Amino acid sequence: MRILLVLLCMPFFVWAQNEKITVSDLTRIKSASSISLSPDGKRAVYAVQTMEPDAEKKWEYNYRTHLWLTDFQNPSRQLTQGEESVSRAIWKDAKTLLFTRPVKGKSQLFQLSLEGGEPRQLTDWKYGIGNPILSPDGSKIVFSVGLSLTELLKDSLFNPSKAVPEWSFEKPGFKDNAFLKSDSKVKPNPDGSLAEIRAFLNQDVVDKKAKVINRLNFQGEATTQPELNFSHICVLELKEGATPKVLTTGFKSFQASAWSSDGKAIYATTGQQANAHPDREQTSKVIRLTPENGQMQDVFQAENQRAFAPLPSWDGQRIALLTSPSEGVNFPKLTIIATSGSAQPVTVEFDRSVSNLSWSKDSKYLYFSAHSNGGQPLYRWNVATQKVEQLSDYDSGMLDFDVSTDKLVFVKTQVSAPNEVYWISLAKAAKKGKASDLTLAELKTAIQEAKPFTSLNDWVAKKTLSMPEKRTFQNEKGQTVEYWIMKPANVQAGKKYPLLLNMHGGPTAMWGPGEASMWHEFQYFCSQGYGVVYANPRGSGGYGLDFQRGNIKDWGTGPASDVLRAATEAAKESWSDTARQVITGGSYAGYLTAWIVGHDHRFKAAFSQRGVYDLTTFLGEGNAWRLVPNYFQYPWLDKTDRVLEANSPYTFVDQIRTPLLIKHGENDLRTGVIQSEMMYKSMKIMGKEVEYIRMPGGTHELSRSGNVRQRIDRMLRIYEFFERYVGTK
Repeated sequence: MRILLVLLCMPFFVWAQNEKITVSDLTRIKSASSISLSPDGKRAVYAVQTMEPDAEKKWEYNYRTHLWLTDFQNPSRQLTQGEESVSRAIWKDAKTLLFTRPVKGKSQLFQLSLEGGEPRQLTDWKYGIGNPILSPDGSKIVFSVGLSLTELLKDSLFNPSKAVPEWSFEKPGFKDNAFLKSDSKVKPNPDGSLAEIRAFLNQDVVDKKAKVINRLNFQGEATTQPELNFSHICVLELKEGATPKVLTTGFKSFQASAWSSDGKAIYATTGQQANAHPDREQTSKVIRLTPENGQMQDVFQAENQRAFAPLPSWDGQRIALLTSPSEGVNFPKLTIIATSGSAQPVTVEFDRSVSNLSWSKDSKYLYFSAHSNGGQPLYRWNVATQKVEQLSDYDSGMLDFDVSTDKLVFVKTQVSAPNEVYWISLAKAAKKGKASDLTLAELKTAIQEAKPFTSLNDWVAKKTLSMPEKRTFQNEKGQTVEYWIMKPANVQAGKKYPLLLNMHGGPTAMWGPGEASMWHEFQYFCSQGYGVVYANPRGSGGYGLDFQRGNIKDWGTGPASDVLRAATEAAKESWSDTARQVITGGSYAGYLTAWIVGHDHRFKAAFSQRGVYDLTTFLGEGNAWRLVPNYFQYPWLDKTDRVLEANSPYTFVDQIRTPLLIKHGENDLRTGVIQSEMMYKSMKIMGKEVEYIRMPGGTHELSRSGNVRQRIDRMLRIYEFFERYVGTK
């Protein structure tokens, strides 16, 4: 009987291990983030984002983010519920959490006891509570408040003198900003005096009958934004009846980053120039705020530099921060300054873009992550040696982490487990049994061998996955280009399969096994019988500043040669059908898709997503317009070299012979829909094979964080269009 039962179960077991990744598996992916250890190190809280089916609308899903708790011994338990998502949790003490969630459209502060009971709302402030940071003694929080220019002009707390900006509003015909002060005695009248006509026109703006644009950066992600917005800093004592104290005021933005280790100061970031229009201010500095009265003191600034994300060490001796030139092609670098001011700032020698700073409790190490070589390793800067030490590999991505005296917890993505939470005991990892005696080699081994304590995406174990195989080559500039080849899932010997060249945007993005956003798309196409190849061509992030600058004034020819070389090498695989190659990419890679099909005709079909096709019009249409002067030059300075025309795919639209599907989000203002309309209409006029997809309400981020149904639609449209020409089914 037992033998029969085993035999009956075997077919199901084999089948279960060979399930295909489906397009709707996208909705099953759970993502952990915002992990934080309790003050005593015995527990950790983290957030989990899910995609929940809409009870009233078929095929629709809603994003939800809720908090979970682990004690590292028992299964994690969910702490918050409901339709409203919550923010990153803060440990008030070892038994109490703070977080924010929306109440009547404003984010408010809540407190949750881990000993039982429902979350208790602590604030009901009309401005809301944004990005709270707890003081070291747990007695107060510093937080941010956002106000529009119209709100700020009338507000008595953040503009107590009812002043107008000292910088020019840049409204033609007015030498000062007096027009911003409205006279309540003047009533709107379209047939009245000039003052009454102006009041009428202002009322039209209030009633959303017109938008008056005078600012430079008027494009948001989904709509035009004529209004300037400002961020200010407040402090709130966590006791009954306390009201927030305003620390910053006026027509300048401030962002709080951290408390000093003794709780006597707040480190924040603001613009360097006192009277610069916010849209023209590209530099920033680090300041120190006194929580009692908002008194400010400059801590760090450098000419033509951005300085931000200051984080003091626990011993109070150093401040880590990020700096970057304000213009050109750059990335943030790690800078260390002494709080005593006795030493010159030190820029750490590390040729990668640094993020997620966190000091160890003994202040001997500064931990951080950085995209590098296809992954997002965890690193630390050693105070004693002044060197950066790599702690994890390039084949995974450390998406978030926290460290205490004896524990390291982290969220990691890798191909076999797209998003799970891990922890290690530093004492157990050390051969001598003390966390303080842990060697670098022991720490790296412990991180590598750590097992997840969550099973957020355990369904993946039943799926057939395609594992990326890393390859490299040298391009003509002598740069090493890394690329990865993924076989079709369940590939059969002797059978030929189509090859998909998939390209990243940015252009400074980076793909690899340790990059989370493309996991599902890659696996889906492999499950549908496609081989996939992707590369990090010159201009990509993750390979140092020189590599990232490798495509300045060359967005087309050079990067195209890199990705096409990867496609050529992948086409040599025994399973690859060289007659059935297809290509796709989004944003900058939408640009690169259109560029390639205007110069190379090997592909049977192409799908260009949310791309830029004419660099001159991109200057006006996209909110990412600074890419034009940073990589090329302004159009009115381009009359001799004509570098914008030479680098625009639209210039070569008449050379396209590949069937092309073009997609754009209707509300995408990062690249702008006219870009895709020009390409589509021109190809249509010439009678070329072209189809155009517009996503109502879709923004530039549609494929990563947009409407779930539209994300599924996008992927299916890629697949369906390619099937018309390379037909795997």
